[in-house]
Amino acid sequence: MYTLLESTKFKKDLKKLSKTSNEDLNLTFDVLEILQKAGFKGIPKFMKPHKLKGNYKDNWECHIKPDLLIIWLHYDEPTKTIKLVRLGTHSELFK
Repeated sequence: MYTLLESTKFKKDLKKLSKTSNEDLNLTFDVLEILQKAGFKGIPKFMKPHKLKGNYKDNWECHIKPDLLIIWLHYDEPTKTIKLVRLGTHSELFK
């Protein structure tokens, strides 16, 4: 089991999402549950989990929906921690 830590930006992104779509919010919580239980290895392949390059080097990303992404940092040892970095669309996250 992993410990989830939320960055300030992630908290703001989640609050913004909660005001727009309950469906997207529920899907996001489903992904967070997967991350907490199994880390990136639990994310289904159709969600395209992968490491990022550039400004988000060493971060992981997956597609909750085609244009709803979650970005996180994954630490296996020694703490089994996932830091939730950002949540949003391609245009919001990769300006």
